[in-house]
Amino acid sequence: MGKDKNNSFGWLLEQSGERKGKFTASVILAAISMICGIVPYYFVAETVKMLLDGNTDTGAYIVNCVMILALWLGHSLFHALSTANSHLATFHTLAVIRKTALDKLAKMPLGNVMNQPSGSLKSTIVERIDSIETTLAHILPEFTTGIGAPVIVLIYVFVISWKLGLAALITVPIGLVCYALMMFGYEEKYGRTVKATKELNAVTAEYIRGIEVIKVFGKAQSSYEKFAAAAKESAASFVDWMRSCNVYMTFAMCIMPATMISVLPIGGAMAIHGSITPADFITVIILTVGLIEPLIGVMSYSDDIAQMDTIVTEVRSILDAPEMVRPEKLTAQIKGGDIVLDDVHFAYDDKEILHGVSMTICSGDLIALVGPSGSGKSTIARLIASLWDVSGGSISLGGVNIKDIPLDDYNDRIAYVSQDNYLFDLTIRENIRLGKQSATDAEVEEAAKQCGCHDFIMGLENGYDTVVGSSGGHLSGGERQRIAIARAMLKNADIVILDEATAYTDPENEALIQRSVAKLVYGTAGSRKESAQKHRTDAVQIKRISKTLIVIAHRLSTVKNADCIYVINDGSIEESGTHNELLKKGGLYSSMWAAHISAKDGDDDV
Repeated sequence: MGKDKNNSFGWLLEQSGERKGKFTASVILAAISMICGIVPYYFVAETVKMLLDGNTDTGAYIVNCVMILALWLGHSLFHALSTANSHLATFHTLAVIRKTALDKLAKMPLGNVMNQPSGSLKSTIVERIDSIETTLAHILPEFTTGIGAPVIVLIYVFVISWKLGLAALITVPIGLVCYALMMFGYEEKYGRTVKATKELNAVTAEYIRGIEVIKVFGKAQSSYEKFAAAAKESAASFVDWMRSCNVYMTFAMCIMPATMISVLPIGGAMAIHGSITPADFITVIILTVGLIEPLIGVMSYSDDIAQMDTIVTEVRSILDAPEMVRPEKLTAQIKGGDIVLDDVHFAYDDKEILHGVSMTICSGDLIALVGPSGSGKSTIARLIASLWDVSGGSISLGGVNIKDIPLDDYNDRIAYVSQDNYLFDLTIRENIRLGKQSATDAEVEEAAKQCGCHDFIMGLENGYDTVVGSSGGHLSGGERQRIAIARAMLKNADIVILDEATAYTDPENEALIQRSVAKLVYGTAGSRKESAQKHRTDAVQIKRISKTLIVIAHRLSTVKNADCIYVINDGSIEESGTHNELLKKGGLYSSMWAAHISAKDGDDDV
């Protein structure tokens, strides 16, 4: 950014890019509109003078009336053109800001994004940015006419009589004092409304997402009370703010426009004593009766401008947040597909979660990460997937630090499937195609068939064109997982990471997902290794190909054939080896296996 954060309007203009010319055109058109709106007063004054002088030339009156009509039509036309240009530029600018903010979120470490309530981010990116529109679209044309017109009129009044010019401004200082008192404590009051609105958004999102748990456990009353309290505070923050401003606002609106309070008595006295002609006096009255109204219109934007500054600061706090720094081009050569973690440390919110993790994952191997909940397994997977950056140590792919690999290039090599895979509110076809945007319908359907999705998809009302609902809510957990596997299969990445991909599925769906994973990672031919290793998955003999599979699982039986099992405990590697090697050691893995077998036997008894 590199600019003064207080210069919010200048920053917004920078975001307009190629549309900045439309803002310039808006100002020019507003100036023309302003002139067209002022000149009619001259013709009105001339008409009054003609009447006072007893002029009976009908043609002259008609000419004046036609000029007044034409100028007012021009005023309306150019004002419409001005606001049209400013709105086009504004909507483009807001779109650029929103896109930049979303792109920024994709480049930020996952933890930094997850640390912010989704309701708060949604409020900033949608409602808060949208609220800039009124101010940005109107500020240029309104300021041009709102300030330019009164200044020109006032100059003309001073030419007629400097005394009446000063008289017309007598009410302004009083009104400004009222405005100043109204703005006292603005930042604190507006800050309260921002905080309350964010809290209301966050609580509302939480309430809606947790409605099933709320109903099941009978927590509707307590949860609603939390929502009601947030709603009450949000309303109170605005009501209290407005109540503190009402008196000052009323005085300002009543006193400032009342130019006639001073102009009429002073001008009348001057006309009686011959200091000004009746015609000039009437002209001054006509000109000054609406002199302050445009200025009040401009001043009414002071609140919007202050809000805009707060909003821009809020948006820029997202855009200026630290991001994962990656080069745009790959300069080093990636040799092979081995993944090496060297003394990896990771801290989140000043609390270290991983303490010097080191491991080597050879290309084409099946690696399992197991251990107690909260031990750091998913953190390791996310670091390998480059969703977070390591705090210390390094992760390399093919001998190249992943921080030296362009993010898009690295992402192309990774297929990440978690237990909470997100489906967008799109059709099933579009959700699968996210794995490969250029995929044909036939490729999408083939991936679905290989993952055991095709039959249940065709059983839906609209088949592949069925909209899955928000977060895939129209589908079961197993169906969502299989679609996520199909999406990963379509991507055809070299490295596949499965983070508890079957945690929430029933045994039948788990078997289907296991077969889907097998097809994703294994093939019937083309082994990368000379001594192709055979594995058995659901009674199907298969051969290892070049894909690397990293699996996190609580069900140890699903990973007992892994090439290497890493036992993670409290952020460190406690044990590593094959299933049989770990059982012989009699350590943590052995006790976990015994508990797993005991649980399975218990299930069989049931």
